[in-house]
This record gives sequence, C-alpha cells and structure tokens, in this order.
Amino acid sequence: MKATVSTKAASSAAEVHDALITTGFGPFFATPCGVLAPLLSLLAQRPDYHVVAREDSAVGMAAGVSLSGGLPVVLMQNSGFGQSVNALASLTLPYGLPVLLIVSMRGTGPDTTTENLAMGRLTPVILDGLGVESEYLSGETAHTQMKSAYDAIAVEKRAFCFLIRPDEFEWSV
Repeated sequence: MKATVSTKAASSAAEVHDALITTGFGPFFATPCGVLAPLLSLLAQRPDYHVVAREDSAVGMAAGVSLSGGLPVVLMQNSGFGQSVNALASLTLPYGLPVLLIVSMRGTGPDTTTENLAMGRLTPVILDGLGVESEYLSGETAHTQMKSAYDAIAVEKRAFCFLIRPDEFEWSV
C-alpha cells in the first residue's frame, strides 16, 4: 500500500522545495526520514539529490561542495544530527565551510516516542553550543526564511539550520 500525502503536507513541502531551488541552494545530501519524506520525494526528482547512508558522510560531502563555492544542503532526522556533530564541529565549523542543515525534530510535537525524546530536547541545545543559528521552518514563510539562510551561508559564510516540526508535513506516529 502506498502512503498518501495530504494536500496541506504536499503544499508545505512544495513551498519549502521551491524556496530552496529559487534561492539557489544545492546539491542536496539526505538520509532517509519519514518526517521529511514529502520534501525528499520532490528533491529526489533532481539530478543534484543524493541519498547518503550516514549523516556525518553527508556533512563531509557538503563540505567539499562548500569548498568549491556551492550552497550544499544536508537533510536528516535529529537522531542522525547526533551522528553528524563531530563532522560539523571538526570540519565545517572551524574551517568556515557553510552548510545548510534541514533537521526533522523527532521527539517533539506529536512525536512522543521514548527513543526520540532526548534528541528532541537536545538538538537545539547542541546547535546553540556549536554556534549554529537555527529556527523552525514553515512552508508558509519558507521563501522569506530561505533568504535569511542564504545570507548566513553565501554572504556571512556560516552554517545555518532549519528545524522541521513533525507536523509541518503532517507526519504522525
């Protein structure tokens, strides 16, 4: 049975997708994530979309793109964000290799699964400790928000993170 995506979820994902593309971001390195699935399915139609097995590997690939002047995006679940912290802290941040992170926030909102609660609490705290600005992304304001992320990455040469609530694309347990 194929999962269906509601009109609201599809619309929100489409707005985020369009904002990413029109702002000039890419390529995209993603690990599978149910919360991000509506957005990932849109990005998967692009030739610059890459599924990566590990989040720290995705950060490493994005660092290479950043070195060449690109505007890479790494998409992951917050449990995988935990896996990527060392790559961020020892590669992209100290060497000024800006990357846009899009991190789904399992363990928050409608997701109260026990195994996700700790990373739900810790992800914003870790980002703050790393000095990475973050904010929750909404399809309704994605174009405006993406311009701020572009300024952080392309102009100020620093990492930026968008957090995605589980219900932004209508994910449910």
